[in-house]
Amino acid sequence: MSTAFGDPDLVIVGGGPAGCAAALMAASLGLRSVLIESNDIGGRLHVIGALSNVPGDWTDGPSLAKALARDIQRIQGSGHCTVITGRAVAVSADSQSASVTLADGSAVTGNAVIAATGVASIAPAEAGWISAPAGLDPAPLWRARPADLKGRTCVLGGDRPLGTWLRAHPDVQRQLLVVHPATDDYKVAEVQQDSRVQLRRARHAALTPAPGGGYIVEVEGVDGSATAYACDTLLTNIGNRPAALPGLTAGEDGYCPSESQGPFITTAGDLRSARFQRIVTAQGSGAQAVLSCYYSTAVRATA
Repeated sequence: MSTAFGDPDLVIVGGGPAGCAAALMAASLGLRSVLIESNDIGGRLHVIGALSNVPGDWTDGPSLAKALARDIQRIQGSGHCTVITGRAVAVSADSQSASVTLADGSAVTGNAVIAATGVASIAPAEAGWISAPAGLDPAPLWRARPADLKGRTCVLGGDRPLGTWLRAHPDVQRQLLVVHPATDDYKVAEVQQDSRVQLRRARHAALTPAPGGGYIVEVEGVDGSATAYACDTLLTNIGNRPAALPGLTAGEDGYCPSESQGPFITTAGDLRSARFQRIVTAQGSGAQAVLSCYYSTAVRATA
C-alpha cells in the first residue's frame, strides 16, 4: 500500500500509549510512519477512569487519550505520519523490509514494523480456575460504569484494575463480591481495607446463568468450603492475554519480547511482557523501539 509520502520508514501497529509514543519519536527524528489503529487513538485509555502514576498531572485516561490524539493530528499535519483505520491481522519480513497485512487483504510495507497491539481481556472459559458455558464473556470491570452495576455485583478475579476502578469512583458505595484465586492475593492486598469489597479466595468457581436472569457463582474455597452466590451483574477482572499477531515470535506465555523478533520487526508496550504493563512503561518502550530501528538503520546504511 502506498501512503501520501511513499513507502514509510516505520509501520506502527496500535494507537495506544506505546504506538503513539513511537509515532512521536519517529517524527522527532524526521522519520515517516504509518500508524494502524482499528479504533480510536488512545486505545484503552478511553475507559480508564483514574490515573495516579503517569507524570504530567494526568488524573484520568480519557484526558490523556485526547492529548495523544492531538499529538498524532499534529504530526499528521507536518507530513510525518499517516493514520490508517483498519485491523492488522499479520506481520512479516523479508531480507529488506517488513509489512503488515490488514483484514481487507491489503498490506502496508516499510523499512521496519513496530507491533504495539497490547493485550486483550481473558474470558472466563480461558481461566484455569473457572468453569463457564461456552460463549459466556461478561464485560471487563475496567470498562464498567457505576450505572452498569445492577443488584448484587460479582467480580471474577482480583487483577489490578480493581483498585483503579475503586479509586476512580470513590463515591460509589455499591458492594463488590470479588472471587479470586490465591495467586491474586498480592494484587488484592491494596483493596483489603476498602469496605466496598468482599473478597472470596477460590480454588475453583463455576458460573451458571440463573433461570430468572443473572448468574449463580458456585465457589469452592481454598479451605474446601462450598458457597453459591446469586448475582445480578457479572464482571471479569481475570487479567489479560497478549494480542499477538501471526508472524510475531511469542514465548511460552504468549508474550512477544522485542529481542525475540526477527530483523525489521520489534514490539512495544504491554505486548512485550506481563510484568511491565503500565502506561509509562508502554510509552518508554515505544520510543525505545523507534530509536533501536533508527540506529540499526544508520548502521546498515554506513556498513
